[in-house]
Amino acid sequence: MSNHEEIASRIADVIISPDSVLGLVHGVISIPIDLGYLAYDYIDSQSRYPHQTERIRIAQAIKNGILNHDRIIESIKIVFEKFDKYVSESKQNQIYSKTTFSLLGRATGNSIISSKVATAICGRASLFVSLRGGLMGNILLAGGMTERSIRTSEKLSADEPEVYQALRVKDYDLLYFMFEPALKPFVDALTVRRQQGLPAFKSILDLVESKVSHHE
Repeated sequence: MSNHEEIASRIADVIISPDSVLGLVHGVISIPIDLGYLAYDYIDSQSRYPHQTERIRIAQAIKNGILNHDRIIESIKIVFEKFDKYVSESKQNQIYSKTTFSLLGRATGNSIISSKVATAICGRASLFVSLRGGLMGNILLAGGMTERSIRTSEKLSADEPEVYQALRVKDYDLLYFMFEPALKPFVDALTVRRQQGLPAFKSILDLVESKVSHHE
């Protein structure tokens, strides 16, 4: 399977069945991953000082309510808006006309997907807060999750600056690690557009339309 086809398949899966994101974000709040990032933070001592500023930003963002359900939904919608910016209205209609959103409209469809991703994330977060247990465990895991948030934001900045800047305005780039598993194919498609040009991006969209059209 080509890279373009793989990206298209993942985008089509999310569009065809937003419920599929529940599985994609299942491991988003993961104890082993958190611990891995925490260990990496100690090994990569060169990044420790620069990341301290980011930790302060995270603390302030949390204080300002960045983890509220509505803020998570808003951050996810921003990614869809950046993707849709480069998809013509006719192509959007062609893709969505083959889905359950055909009567609801594209904007409503994106809102449904955004809400489902956010609900899955919030549900997982609540579950693991109750399972972690112990003050020290919470501190360690919070440290690992913080490092994960920072490094995922940095990678997004390098991979797709436009999406990063749109999220960064409200510190939503710090949330990207939470919904990256579900929305990364949309970001990957934008990276293809930037690096390989519009024809390559349109090729992905054509593949998405074909996969959605042939879905039973």
